[in-house]
Amino acid sequence: MSAIATMTVGELAAENPAAARVFEKLGIDYCCGGGSTLEDACRAAGLSPDEVRDAVGMAAESAPATAPDRNWTSEPLAGLIAHIRNTHHRYTRGAIARLGPLFDKICAAQGENHPELAHMRQTFAGLAQELTVHLMKEEMVLFPYIVRLEEATVEKSPVPPAPFGSVRNPVAMMMREHDGAGDALRGMRASSGGYAAPPDACASYRALYQALAEFEADLHQHIHLENNILFPRAIAMEGA
Repeated sequence: MSAIATMTVGELAAENPAAARVFEKLGIDYCCGGGSTLEDACRAAGLSPDEVRDAVGMAAESAPATAPDRNWTSEPLAGLIAHIRNTHHRYTRGAIARLGPLFDKICAAQGENHPELAHMRQTFAGLAQELTVHLMKEEMVLFPYIVRLEEATVEKSPVPPAPFGSVRNPVAMMMREHDGAGDALRGMRASSGGYAAPPDACASYRALYQALAEFEADLHQHIHLENNILFPRAIAMEGA
């Protein structure tokens, strides 16, 4: 972590997953905004860079006491893709299936007193639709190509032709869609006051907000793994 001052928040999170957990807790955008320096990211979040550096350092020191995280910067890309599919894609689909009906239930029960719920439900519905298509495009087009690219590289055989030209093209599209998802997440968090349930919230209302906060955290980690690790490594591999 000695080079922390010159690294982006995406690089810091990729190097040490404990840093990603600190950023998530502090509200620092390390996924879509992973290209920002720590100074700029802290400024955007209204935080002291020195205090964040201390928090990251302490998290790194305490990490060996727990089970070690996978270092996805050096693992095979096929393994990283399998992890993204089996962990984050599966979670996203399950969360969408659960949260849609829960939103409907809470809006019907308490939407009159809390009009922000209707706006949040609309935002979530749009995000859910976009993510459903997004995951399918990754799984059917981009991910299989990256796996074949890695296999060809290991075998020192010709790289298979792709219908989209360079891998940079679908990567750029996926990253734009990630930006849109990030905007939707920020909008829901702002509308809910940071997912702070109002005093008259029922148990289901509180469960909705907790589930949305968990959904946000998982999507942040999901986007981070793709934007800051998978995509740059695939682009570098194609150009090697």
